[in-house]
Amino acid sequence: MSLKLFSPNKIVSWLNRQQFSESVALAVIAILVGLTSGIGVWLFKQLFNAIYQYAFEGIDTPLGLLHQKETALLFFQDLANWAGFDRIGTVLGYIGNWMIFFIPVIGGLAVGLISHFFIGKERYVGIAGIMESVALGGGRLPYRKIPTKTVAAALSIGSGASVGPADPSVQIGAYLGSMFGQLLRLSDERIRALVASGAAGGIAAAFNAPITGIFFALEIIIGELSVNAFGIVTLASVVSSVFTQAVSGSQPAFHIPAYAFNSVWELPLYFGLGVLSGLGAAFYIRLHHFTRGIFDTWNAPRWFKPAVAGLAVGLVGMHLPQVFGTGYATIENILGGKPLTVTLLLSLALSRLVLTPICISGGFHGGVFAPALFSGASLGGAYGLVAKQVFPSLNISPPAFAMVGMAAVLAGTIHAPITSFILLFEMTHDYRIILPLIAAVNVSLFLSWHLQHDSVYTLGLARKGIRLQRGRDVDVLETITVHEVMETEIVTLQESDALTVATDLLTRKRQHGLPVLNDAGELSGIITVQDIDRAQEVDSGMARIVGEICTRELLFAYPDETIGAALRRIGVRDVGQLPVVARKNPRHLVGLLRNTDIARAYDLAVTRRAATRQRTC
Repeated sequence: MSLKLFSPNKIVSWLNRQQFSESVALAVIAILVGLTSGIGVWLFKQLFNAIYQYAFEGIDTPLGLLHQKETALLFFQDLANWAGFDRIGTVLGYIGNWMIFFIPVIGGLAVGLISHFFIGKERYVGIAGIMESVALGGGRLPYRKIPTKTVAAALSIGSGASVGPADPSVQIGAYLGSMFGQLLRLSDERIRALVASGAAGGIAAAFNAPITGIFFALEIIIGELSVNAFGIVTLASVVSSVFTQAVSGSQPAFHIPAYAFNSVWELPLYFGLGVLSGLGAAFYIRLHHFTRGIFDTWNAPRWFKPAVAGLAVGLVGMHLPQVFGTGYATIENILGGKPLTVTLLLSLALSRLVLTPICISGGFHGGVFAPALFSGASLGGAYGLVAKQVFPSLNISPPAFAMVGMAAVLAGTIHAPITSFILLFEMTHDYRIILPLIAAVNVSLFLSWHLQHDSVYTLGLARKGIRLQRGRDVDVLETITVHEVMETEIVTLQESDALTVATDLLTRKRQHGLPVLNDAGELSGIITVQDIDRAQEVDSGMARIVGEICTRELLFAYPDETIGAALRRIGVRDVGQLPVVARKNPRHLVGLLRNTDIARAYDLAVTRRAATRQRTC
């Protein structure tokens, strides 16, 4: 059968002939995005697990030998010892230990060559690149690079680079969502929603956690809890998770033991864990910035840099083999209460925090999500062991601190507390952990944010001069003034109008709030639906007028200021609109700035930026 039968034009034409509603069509596409995301992530897991098992199977101790490569060396070592050449046998055994060192180096060289010859220089890199694409590029990602980037990520993890599989899983889903949107020639808004849907499917498949995928997409990719995108994001995440459970089982990414919160006296200890997690997360973020600067300014071939990063991993991995690959087995050992010393756990946490920025900056393909979980589990486990020794009467369970440490370091790293909460809930299936979780995550996020305003994702965007707020580039909005997009045909109310008039007008105009003018025609306040509801609750039988209940403490916008400045002011109180007043007379109403106007301003600014880039190319 000819592939032309399934061309994008014919699919679009068929959908039009069927006269499907837009919501039904998007739901069908979201199902396809979720299914293909689940399949793609499952294949990715099989690939990097196969590579890792071939390369590292048999490494159980700090100086373990490669299972696949040790046979010949052990044979010659035993032969030399049997013949009486003990020194030669010892040397051969020592060389065998050093073979561990070469695997990340060789893997880095292979990844570097793939990146140089097949992927090339990318405008959108990692999850930060997806965020940039959604904010500035209409979600249009180079989806043809999915297979090559997936292989590069699998080689990175399989060769032992200290990176995680969650971020590449998100990229697989996001690129597939962008592919469907572009092939079907959807609008930028719909493509953005499909990219977020694919990202949700990627997280759902990576951790078998569909709710986490939903909030990750809304919190990180879109930047706000968008009602319009929530439905298809949820659908894609659920479908991806259903496929994952069908082929891999219903267990989450980590097997979590039963949690025990024995006493409220443990709560201050979780605050302390939050402090350590916040400090570790801020260090982790800043180290990403530091190492990226070093590798970017280093005048060396691009394909060679991942091999240098692999050199660092190999040197550390000779003594701490737990730093190789995803580290999921080590996380399960910590959560399972395996006997690990405080020194070892702290060494593992520090090693991951240092090696992951080196690997990412050096050019390995992988993510920062799983290493944050690894470092949090190690740090929390060590903290729990110390607390258990210091406070023996509290019957402290160190694995509980390891669990909370995972969420705390993750929240401090990606600045997404809801995602961190939900991930732990989905893994534990136990809401008794809520109190220590809130304590540690909030403290970690607060401290990390004050030490480093940018998350590990937005830091890369900030280095490009892009600062996102609610999924939109605040800096690009500095090019548009309020006067260009504000609404000038304003419906107003008088202070003397009855509440019934206000209610009727708000209902007919479908507005949540309207400006209120005094007898002189000057702005005196704004009346909202909430103001009317509160007045009716106090005394529903009393006749009231608008001037008695309207809000008089107002935030203003000025016609000559930028939309970026107005958006920051809106964020102070999370209001839906700002009255625009003359700068010389704050009582003179000249317009109204709503969220829809800001969205229109954003589209205008992005169009202008694109036109400027084309003229300068």
